[in-house]
Amino acid sequence: MEYNNQESPTGISNKYTIPVAIIIAGALVAGALYFSNKSDTNGELAINTKKEVSAVSSDDHILGDPNASIIIVEYSDFECPYCKDYHNVLHQIIDEYGAGGDVAWVYRHFPITQLHSKAVIESEASECAADIGGNQAFWDYADKIYEITPSNNNLDLNQLPIIAKEIGLDEELFQVCLENRSQQDKVQADFEEIVAIGGRGTPHSVIFMDGQQASIEGGQSYEAMKRIIESLLNNSGTESVPSVSNF
Repeated sequence: MEYNNQESPTGISNKYTIPVAIIIAGALVAGALYFSNKSDTNGELAINTKKEVSAVSSDDHILGDPNASIIIVEYSDFECPYCKDYHNVLHQIIDEYGAGGDVAWVYRHFPITQLHSKAVIESEASECAADIGGNQAFWDYADKIYEITPSNNNLDLNQLPIIAKEIGLDEELFQVCLENRSQQDKVQADFEEIVAIGGRGTPHSVIFMDGQQASIEGGQSYEAMKRIIESLLNNSGTESVPSVSNF
């Protein structure tokens, strides 16, 4: 089932009926900053109270400075239409904030096979691209999938090796990688990690800042993400952002 700005592996609708409070540095901590997101996305930035996702490492696919003030770790599904829109939003964010070292973007996998049986293979294909061509090849491949897929499990999988050829990868190496399912464990590890912290649907983002983490459910508009980022940057290091273990 599709709903609002997110797709859920449970198929249960998660409807928000009030403007969301963007909660930074702990909802219950005195002095924390609040502001309302009145866009049509109804997303939420909320504290991670149970587990945290793994730190960004050299094994991740990253756009921007790995030492950026804010890192957006996105868990996504190539066949999710909200993910397709959000992918473009995050490119806009990196275009604006990446060069100055304010924001970086990490892509991890959250293929929801109950909705999109093709999503796992597409994720593995993007990892094959990375294995053969490195970080830039991953992003080129991911961008092309989102560009051409109609979403909702409608991409012709015969396009996967064609995309590899278009971005300059060795076709034979790519085909061997894909047929051997050699990237299956990588994709599965991303999936299990986000489910373990309570990820309910795609896209699901985790913001890293000053060693702390906060989750955003659903695909946000550019305006909503810009407000989140500006608020975090403008309040970083001030008394309105207390030092706590989690956002």
